[in-house]
Amino acid sequence: DDAWGVRVIHPSTEVRYIGEHVGLGVFATQKIPKGTITYVWDPLEIEVGPADPRLDDPVTGKMIERYSYIDPGGTRIVSWDHAKYVNHSCQCNTMSTAYGFEVAVRDIDAGEEISDEYGMFNLTEPMDCRCASEACRTRVDAIDLELFHQRWDSQVHTALREALDVEQPLWHLVDPPTARAITRLARWNEGYRSVRELSAERTNPATHPVPRADHAQVRAR
Repeated sequence: DDAWGVRVIHPSTEVRYIGEHVGLGVFATQKIPKGTITYVWDPLEIEVGPADPRLDDPVTGKMIERYSYIDPGGTRIVSWDHAKYVNHSCQCNTMSTAYGFEVAVRDIDAGEEISDEYGMFNLTEPMDCRCASEACRTRVDAIDLELFHQRWDSQVHTALREALDVEQPLWHLVDPPTARAITRLARWNEGYRSVRELSAERTNPATHPVPRADHAQVRAR
């Protein structure tokens, strides 16, 4: 069992070593259907504000920069479990939402790597990408959220409409107001919140976020 009996990433996942340039990745150990919540923020996550002195430490600061993403308020979030090892793909199978969790935007087969869209992570500078997908953009940038949000909203919205039709091992970590909002969306297609809400620049122009992982410069974490 995970520490404290809580897990913020889907339980049917494991970390595997991919290679020298990519490092570690997260893989599905059984099929994860479209619409399944794959990651949920919870209070055990490590939060690091822009003025946090840990950022100035040569060791701690580097680790925070390597494994953090930036929330809409400009706070760095470091996952305490292996969610921090999820890599980027320009044809990702999970995406962030404006509801505090990530969702599978298509079926994920057993043995398939879990991948995410780093264009939603408020990067401070462009990131080279060689994810090898047919849709590889070769470069991932914070502006991608503004450029592609309609396409990503379509994927996320469609996936969330199926949220009540699949098993949800992480549903107990979703707070009651959010659970009600997802239920309303899934049943009546009402109240969808755009992924544009994830933008730290839109909510806090002074924010200077960091990439989620250094090796993302090659493969994108």
